[in-house]
Amino acid sequence: MNFVQPKGAHGIWQEMIGEVELLIAALVPAFIMAAIEKRRFGDYGLPRRGAFGKLFWAGTLWGIVSLTLLLLVIHGAGDFRLSGLALHGRRIFKFAAFWGVLFLVVGFFEEFLTRGYSQFTLTRGMGFWPAALLLSTLFAALHFQNPGETWIGLLGVAAIGLFFCLTLRRTGNLWFAVGFHSSWNWSESFLYSVPDSGEVVTGHLMKSTFHGSRWLTGGSVGPEGSVLLFVVIAVTWVAFDRVYPEVRYKIQG
Repeated sequence: MNFVQPKGAHGIWQEMIGEVELLIAALVPAFIMAAIEKRRFGDYGLPRRGAFGKLFWAGTLWGIVSLTLLLLVIHGAGDFRLSGLALHGRRIFKFAAFWGVLFLVVGFFEEFLTRGYSQFTLTRGMGFWPAALLLSTLFAALHFQNPGETWIGLLGVAAIGLFFCLTLRRTGNLWFAVGFHSSWNWSESFLYSVPDSGEVVTGHLMKSTFHGSRWLTGGSVGPEGSVLLFVVIAVTWVAFDRVYPEVRYKIQG
């Protein structure tokens, strides 16, 4: 669930600017359409009420726990190891904050692009789950050109996309999904310092190594290309279904 990452300090600031530009490009047309359709912008999944509230932080926790569970299973198979810190001192906090902000922007952009206005509009025409399947396929296609990507990795991205659609349907908005998406990427790229869609970011926290079967580790893709991802997503799906049983995503008119 990530982008192509340039190398070096200058490159990561370019990436921040690029992601902000993409987010603006996704939001502005939706604001215009909200005015044309005489709707509140929040109808498209990001209501101001509840912004960065309980659902967002619940999603953040679920994202970290889910990624940690996946890596623990790979570690249990003997194919993942952490061997100390790659950063020290104030650089830890600087890079933690930088990647936290950048991945929050990425979370907003990718969630709103594929599950915001588009999900709202397509649901009115074809129903929620057909729209979710179509947009989750698009979500996977956005990662097609990432370096080292594989077909298992793309299927994994689509599966995660469908899970995010479930969170939208059960919570009524995108705040849980944005929190989950952002913290998953942050944990994967910075905290555990493993490849994210084929890239290891500049300024990662840990020294980590994968070895063994690429079916378990994900190979060049990272853990999102592991077959174990589908097990973790299935467990997360069932757990979420139990905790959030009520359908709250209801579109009128």
